[in-house]
Amino acid sequence: IQTSYSLNLIRGRLKMRSQFWRKVVVQVLASRSVVLISTGGIILSTYIYFNPQTRDYRWSKLSGMSLAPYVQAASKKTRIESLDPDSPAFLSTLATRERRFVQFSSVDYNGQLYMTPRDFLDSVTGREPRHRYGRRLITDDDVTHLLNCTPKLHQGSKNFFRDLNDAGLISYTEYLFFLSILTKPRSGFQIAFNMFDTDANANVSKDEFLVVMKIFAGSVKKNVKQYLADGKAEILERIFSSAYQDRAPSASISESALGRTNTMDTTLLVHLFGKMGKSELTYDQFCKFMEDLQLEVLELEFYEFSRGMNIITEEGFAKILLRYTHLRPNEYDDFLERLAKREKYDMGITFTDFKEFFQFLNNLDDFAIAMRMYTLADKAISKSEFVRAVKICTGAVLAPHVVDTVFALFDVDGDGALSYKEFIAIMRDRLHRGVKSSMKAEGWEAFKHCLKQEMRSVL
Repeated sequence: IQTSYSLNLIRGRLKMRSQFWRKVVVQVLASRSVVLISTGGIILSTYIYFNPQTRDYRWSKLSGMSLAPYVQAASKKTRIESLDPDSPAFLSTLATRERRFVQFSSVDYNGQLYMTPRDFLDSVTGREPRHRYGRRLITDDDVTHLLNCTPKLHQGSKNFFRDLNDAGLISYTEYLFFLSILTKPRSGFQIAFNMFDTDANANVSKDEFLVVMKIFAGSVKKNVKQYLADGKAEILERIFSSAYQDRAPSASISESALGRTNTMDTTLLVHLFGKMGKSELTYDQFCKFMEDLQLEVLELEFYEFSRGMNIITEEGFAKILLRYTHLRPNEYDDFLERLAKREKYDMGITFTDFKEFFQFLNNLDDFAIAMRMYTLADKAISKSEFVRAVKICTGAVLAPHVVDTVFALFDVDGDGALSYKEFIAIMRDRLHRGVKSSMKAEGWEAFKHCLKQEMRSVL
């Protein structure tokens, strides 16, 4: 009996201990499950984020590794509309000018991107867009208000873009038009005006202006489609406002050619042709608008380095010249060090001298032709030859101190002569402000393109 009692006691104690350890194990497993679930939630949250622009959830990237989201079968249109125009994957497919427009545009109207006047000035004077939290979504009423802020043509000035600030809309095609204005020499204004004046009556109407702008936009779309696959070309057209909104299926060919489809007015159209679109543009008005734009951008760059003074230093002038070039950091430093060694005294450069030099840069192609015919053997040129060639191309005489500064930068061996091929190559980069269209072809196509370019430079 005593033995039986002892066995039962032992069994009871073992059972109690078993139940105790079972509870401990369950509690440990439960706590670990909570930790694992929490950790998994944190990790998952780094891959999924809410996109406020498209009002849906997206997969993100972590440490260079991307995850493809699981989605049900969707139409091509749905996949296109879900593509984020600010995503690195999409931006990498764009040409330089297209990518820059997307990066700097701060306004979204019905899914189409627009720049403000301030955005445009930022894009041609800075490397990176200013920080912002998403784009400004505007309504029809907002568009009406912005366009009502547009001054009339006779009120235009060299402060046009600065005065408007963010109260304006610029489409992608107009962005390209403005970029072309910045590189146009004075002698090219008449050619540009004649291109718009299709009926040769010495006036440009809104319809005539839109015809040329649509041809411009059409050529851009064709080039884009050459290297954008599937639906990316369509979303690009949606993003680049002027390219997509004009394609009304019911519009006839003649209406489209005359620019009479439903084209949304922009700040440029209202400024040039009035709110009703009935005004016509004369050559003198056209020239003044182009000159004001060139002058406004030059003033912004000059005053950035003048620090409230009426002159900039030679070093500041050199930094502006080398600003948008594709020099390596060590090459860039070599230019500035060479200038510092050769320019012992800072005389300063006035805005008038600064403006005349950049007007010369707009005639760079004519200068290159003149020097190629003059030197033949591509030899270096002296200061007197340089000044003479500039005067032939522009009719202006550069200030001697500006010429000395240029030669101090580009005269590599210090023999008093300028390697004009290197000078032209670097100045072309500067002229196009880092937004010159880049070649997308590779392999044999790239080789043929390069060969053609070299043959043109030799002939």
